[in-house]
Amino acid sequence: MVQDVRPSGAPFKRLFFALALPETQRRAVAQWRRELGLRAGKPVPAENFHVTLLFLGDVDAAQVPALCAAVDGMTRPGAPIRLLLDRLQVWRRAGALVLEPGDTPASLRQLVYGLEQRLLPLAIAEQAREYRPHLTLSRDFQGQPPEAAQAPEFFLNARRFGLYESRKDRYCPLAEWPLDEA
Repeated sequence: MVQDVRPSGAPFKRLFFALALPETQRRAVAQWRRELGLRAGKPVPAENFHVTLLFLGDVDAAQVPALCAAVDGMTRPGAPIRLLLDRLQVWRRAGALVLEPGDTPASLRQLVYGLEQRLLPLAIAEQAREYRPHLTLSRDFQGQPPEAAQAPEFFLNARRFGLYESRKDRYCPLAEWPLDEA
């Protein structure tokens, strides 16, 4: 299903690559967020929790098959990626309350770099910027990070990554790839 059309009439999709969280982890993060007692911002629905790998923005719908084919041929880490989300931060410029890792595994950085390189010939990805893995808890958030009764400590053991479409505040999976090349 196509989300929207450009002024030219060409259909497009708003896309990104991400690591999904298993249902049990989404519930645990949502419960932890509730315990923060947030009074500001717009909470991200728990079903949308993910760790962004690469934001693509608006992509012509006709390019999706080529995009998937490019990723099909990509070298992947060969093992699950283990990520510890253990820092609560406010990204002031983006107006977001996020969970970040204190340390980003090399395999995660390599995956993101591999995606960027595979998509270069397609001229799809938005402007390159330093990769900062994160899980967004709340948008339109201002102020200091709230005090947490319990420090965040969420281990993500990702075995797959996916291509997602943002549709009216819902993130819909379009394709998925294993992190081991088998």
